[in-house]
Amino acid sequence: MRLIKIAALSLAIAGGLALTTLRAQTSNGVPPGTPSISAAPLDQTAAPPPPAEPKSEGLPAHAVPVFRIGPLPVTNSMLVTWIVAVGIIVFARYATSNLKEIPDGAQNFWEFLVETLHDFLAEIVGADLIKKTFWFFATIFIFICFTNWFGLVPGVGTIGRGIHTANGFEVTEPLLRGGNADLNMTFAMAMIFMLLWFVWALQSNGIWGFVLHIFGPKGDNQGFMKYAMIIVFFAVGLIEVMSISFRPISLSFRLFGNIFAGENLMDAMSHLIKEPAWARAVASVIIPIPFYFMELLVGFVQAIVFMLLTAGFTSVICMHDDDAHAKEHH
Repeated sequence: MRLIKIAALSLAIAGGLALTTLRAQTSNGVPPGTPSISAAPLDQTAAPPPPAEPKSEGLPAHAVPVFRIGPLPVTNSMLVTWIVAVGIIVFARYATSNLKEIPDGAQNFWEFLVETLHDFLAEIVGADLIKKTFWFFATIFIFICFTNWFGLVPGVGTIGRGIHTANGFEVTEPLLRGGNADLNMTFAMAMIFMLLWFVWALQSNGIWGFVLHIFGPKGDNQGFMKYAMIIVFFAVGLIEVMSISFRPISLSFRLFGNIFAGENLMDAMSHLIKEPAWARAVASVIIPIPFYFMELLVGFVQAIVFMLLTAGFTSVICMHDDDAHAKEHH
């Protein structure tokens, strides 16, 4: 059943990304420069300056369509998310196909990963809430982490269509692009979480309890202070509503910004030396190596951050006072 949920969530993420994918924009070439008026008009043989050479500016901000399925354009970032999702499902199926009492190999790794995440998240959302939310938080961490790491595989972002320049061949339409380096992908995951957040909040509090949780006064006040606190907490509730509405934006831009910046950093390091040709070829391989290790860490940390933020938002809205006291006592 857990495997089915993982597969369903992966397909939902990919579908959400497809619905929000922006159309690729094509950049126009730089028009030829106009010859300047010379102080010596007798020189009529001087040719006008050549058109400006297109320059590589790192990873483009938009995903590039690779092919179409009917009216649906499939971008290079969508292709990566599908590859990662299928890879996770196949590995999970392989690791659990022949379960042993004493796990080893793939089963040992998978059980260690799942149990570690379960124990870690149970401390955040509580023993009761983890039963219905663990499938999402664990899946989102595994999916984001391996999508980030897949973007570091040689060939992702460097193989595809391009142009020949003075500095060599420049890829302008890569075949594969890091999934989380596309804002559509991160925003789709954030919106899926917010939909689940509302469902879990209503299940735990009910409609009236949900409203009181946001706008209701906290604490035990009497007399004039009781009515004053009603006004104060109503104003605080309005601020909380604004904060909730901005959560998809903050979640999506935080993940997208870190991964997009990291991939542009890798691209800049690989093009740091341009001449001579042999030095460019060697430097494009040697210089990015230290940054690979940094991006491996960044990919893991960003997956942890996304999971912790979503788990924390859920815990705050769903955990009641008695649950909080029991957790504190534990």
